[in-house]
Amino acid sequence: MAHERGRLSPLEILHTGPVLPVVVLRNAEHAVPLAKALLAGGIRVLEITLRSGAALEAIRRICSEVPEIIVGAGTVLTPDDLRSVAQAGGKFAISPGLTPCLFAAAHDGPIPLIPGVATPSELMLAQERGFTELKFFPAEAAGGVAMLKALHGPFPRITFCPTGGISQDNCKNYLTLPNVACVGGSWIALPELIEKGEWSGITKLAAKAAER
Repeated sequence: MAHERGRLSPLEILHTGPVLPVVVLRNAEHAVPLAKALLAGGIRVLEITLRSGAALEAIRRICSEVPEIIVGAGTVLTPDDLRSVAQAGGKFAISPGLTPCLFAAAHDGPIPLIPGVATPSELMLAQERGFTELKFFPAEAAGGVAMLKALHGPFPRITFCPTGGISQDNCKNYLTLPNVACVGGSWIALPELIEKGEWSGITKLAAKAAER
């Protein structure tokens, strides 16, 4: 995988902090105060999923107004999604799965892709294409901590960001594993807190999540 000057590698992104907040934003006006609230709590990386029409505009605003935050996109499904995220200024893309078309677009693309896998066969395909930093999704449903322990033996060079079913209560179980760099979680920037503008509450949750 090409590593352009000034471009963060997937490994650098995943090692930015123990928790990668996964956020669905319905209103782009919330993007900047959310990013500032997370930053105040010690979190410097953020995934905004492409599950709403506000996502790309939210990424643009954060890149412009809160450059200290490394913002990327989740739920990237197609090459067009990947290009749109890069054009919006996103620093990385995360997909829930993998396809040949997406692999081809990401191989020499402008931003790194962290593809999702749930099985050894998918992992082998990703590794064959040069991807060594992967999203393990859906983590709890796909075997959780026990599955990641089992995968470490045959795939010692793979680093994971498990996502799906992870909470403040069980995240430490994942973070102690040698093949886990961080976890993806939606419990930090809860939709109800975002809608109410409870930024101080998000900062408190972020500070707790940022503790190693």
